[in-house]
Amino acid sequence: MVKVARIYMRASSKFQSLERQERLIADAREAGYYIAAVYREKASGAIVDRPELMRMISDLQPGELVVAERIDRISRLPLPQAQALIDTIHEKGAKLSIPGIFDFSDLVEESEGITRIVLESVQEMLLKLALQMARDDYEERRRRQQEGIELAKEKGLFTGRRPDKTLHERIMALRSANFSIAETARIAGCSEASVKRVWAARIDKKKQ
Repeated sequence: MVKVARIYMRASSKFQSLERQERLIADAREAGYYIAAVYREKASGAIVDRPELMRMISDLQPGELVVAERIDRISRLPLPQAQALIDTIHEKGAKLSIPGIFDFSDLVEESEGITRIVLESVQEMLLKLALQMARDDYEERRRRQQEGIELAKEKGLFTGRRPDKTLHERIMALRSANFSIAETARIAGCSEASVKRVWAARIDKKKQ
């Protein structure tokens, strides 16, 4: 029987590289898996609506394996949402292959009684622990970032995030071509709030 894997790679921003995660492909092949697809995207793990993640889940077939470098590549969501995401993968009949997350599914199927209950409980505990640690790390990073910003403000060194000139020009061109805010956000790859902010700044500038 052919072993099938789908590989998910994620980086938090467009400035980060996915190169290190590419080794997952060779590793999976060496382990005897056929690679059905590789899903790459640059988006925060703290949001669930990630196009490539959703596409991967939609593509999943029973018996397939989801391969990721770490659990935080799949999720940095709050635990209830993270658990729901993992449940969706499991409901498709797929398994996870992530360092630090032990999958006892085969052992569970071969066991019964107390042994089965213990294995299922340990599996659930390890998964929840990993998901919560991924979320804690995300919140700690945000806390430290905010502390750094506040410290920089006190020293008069913080000037805010630099505007993305290319994105602003794209938004201006789309809105000038009468695309709606929602259409502009989708095509430009940003939030509707960003579109409104950039367009409002243009209007305010014209009034001056």
